[in-house]
Amino acid sequence: MTVWELGVDMYCHVWYNLSMISNQFLPKAYTPEQVAIMLQLSKNTIYQLISRGEIVAKKIGKVYRIPASSLSFIFTGLDEDIYKAQQEDLKNIAKIEKELSGIRAKMWQK
Repeated sequence: MTVWELGVDMYCHVWYNLSMISNQFLPKAYTPEQVAIMLQLSKNTIYQLISRGEIVAKKIGKVYRIPASSLSFIFTGLDEDIYKAQQEDLKNIAKIEKELSGIRAKMWQK
């Protein structure tokens, strides 16, 4: 093996590893057909869910792409960002109620 071939082989190996690492961090997107298979629904049902807003999808050209995060409604009934916000609110509910009680007490004293 020549030095040049060794260098090309090493370059290809490094490039492959970099591309595999970077692909791990890209958000996953699915086609409506893939989502239909995963959910065991028809493609038409998936398109209806998209048009009703129950599945968030981005139309790129003539095709839809569905981010994996928008499929969280299956398990939670909510979009992922709304679900996370709700969980954060539930953590703070006792503190909020305490603050409201204090404000109400001050208002009644006036």
